[in-house]
Amino acid sequence: MSEFASRVAIVTGASGNLGSAAAKILNRLGAKLVLVDRHLEALHKIYDDLVDPNIVLYSAPTNVLDENSVDDMVNEALNRFERIDILLNIVGGYYAGTPVHETSLDTWDFVLNLNARSVFITSSAVIPTMLEQKSGKIINIASRTAIRGTANAAAYSASKSAVLRITESMSAELKVSGVNVNCVIPGTIDTPDNRLAMPEVDYNHWVSPDSIAGVIVFLVSDAARNVHGTAIPIFGLS
Repeated sequence: MSEFASRVAIVTGASGNLGSAAAKILNRLGAKLVLVDRHLEALHKIYDDLVDPNIVLYSAPTNVLDENSVDDMVNEALNRFERIDILLNIVGGYYAGTPVHETSLDTWDFVLNLNARSVFITSSAVIPTMLEQKSGKIINIASRTAIRGTANAAAYSASKSAVLRITESMSAELKVSGVNVNCVIPGTIDTPDNRLAMPEVDYNHWVSPDSIAGVIVFLVSDAARNVHGTAIPIFGLS
């Protein structure tokens, strides 16, 4: 029997390329899933023909930027499954194109909220349960621009740098309590949108969602029980 057969995983951004790849692997391994997205129709379109309805909970439309909405989702998960073992903070978004002095405050707030506030809120809602269980795994998604900023992408870079610091802080706070917190740093992900935006690039140099999902699943497995506060780069050939 798979080590994941008795585990419950919350996946935010579950209708996206990376979220769905990670969720599908965990489903194949037998995990019980809480699929989180603002658009239930997108979740049903992706998962209805794949997953066992007995082990998967489509959460009510959840706004990961709203504390009450996330609390409702976590309570719904606990009512259904009675525990939470894994949190994959995959929801997020990319924005670039303007220098700092031309980036609107609305854009700055939106990008910081989407990529960093979401991690803060969902993690804060799940951690008390993991502390009570004395076990849990949290995975966050950063970006190469979190390590070094680039022109015309300050908001995105700052938001992903915040994800790295949140990861390190949570790990330092929680590792003695049996909770592992780690992060992955993808390079350019091979998605339809990225192919459309960069048609002249060699896609073979990019990283597939399945490849990143495989690293995530390792980090939430027993094999990574001694891995704390790390940020694993997954750059492929890019």
